[in-house]
Amino acid sequence: MIRSLLFTPSGETKTISSEQIQSVLGQNHGFLWVDIDFESLESSKLFLKDVFKFHPLSIDDALQETHMPKVDIWDDYLYMVLRTVIQEEQDKFEISTPELDIFLGPNYLVTFHEFSIKSVEKIWDLCQKDSQYSSRSAAYLLYHITDEIASTIMLMVENLDNRIDKIEDEIFDNPKNETLEHIFSVKRAVLRLRRTLLPQREVFSKLANGNYPIVEEKDQAYFRNIYDHMVRLYEINESLRELIGGALDTYLSVVNNRMNDVMKTLTIITTLFMPLSFLTGFFGMNFFQAVIPLEVWTGKLVFTLIIAGMIFIPLGMYAWMRRRAWM
Repeated sequence: MIRSLLFTPSGETKTISSEQIQSVLGQNHGFLWVDIDFESLESSKLFLKDVFKFHPLSIDDALQETHMPKVDIWDDYLYMVLRTVIQEEQDKFEISTPELDIFLGPNYLVTFHEFSIKSVEKIWDLCQKDSQYSSRSAAYLLYHITDEIASTIMLMVENLDNRIDKIEDEIFDNPKNETLEHIFSVKRAVLRLRRTLLPQREVFSKLANGNYPIVEEKDQAYFRNIYDHMVRLYEINESLRELIGGALDTYLSVVNNRMNDVMKTLTIITTLFMPLSFLTGFFGMNFFQAVIPLEVWTGKLVFTLIIAGMIFIPLGMYAWMRRRAWM
């Protein structure tokens, strides 16, 4: 689907058809936002090539969902790749980072994405309700989109932080096999987010420092704001990476301590029964019958002594182990 909004100098926002785009571009009255989503790659390629005359290499980059965030300057426009964050699975906290391709010209903004992006949808709806977006420039409109993307990432980082807190509580309360799965799913999410934030931070650094004439000086301050957000998000994400690494170490330590407690308990039980096994084994041997009369060996006194030993020896060993603080 290809949809277009025309922002006029008078502050009016109009929806125009795809056939009107080329004629509007030549008038230089206001600026244009064209959003392409859920469109076939072949038709998108023809549209970008025939209507906007973009370079074939930049078009090929936009049609391939394999790029890290970057910004390239072409003849009279900028081509950018940005990434936002979407949580796919609630239980395992699996995230994806869909790509948003952007072409920024003097009087137009073209966004291309193969999947629905909430940040783009939200700004698209706001543009039709609020005239502040039509009173500036295409770069200012781009700022609002990127600011919404930064807010989405911030929300995801907060969710990751809360998830780590829950994992830490679970580790100390009742660690299970699922706890380890949760740790690794959050760790994968943090690492994926890190691979997005690091290059995306550099993109906004270039936009904010006046490296591109197409971004006017009055708009650079807004991108400096986004750059500050990205720096802060990257630092928070690094802290989360350390926290989840510490949570993994804590989980392994707790599990090992629990295993040691189990082995200690089993060892104590085995040790307590060792004298009993010795007594039953010793008095069950037959060669004593040839030395000691059978009626003496099986008398009540011997039986009473053996039973008393079997009761009091483990109790004495138990008391001795408690005194030595072995249990």
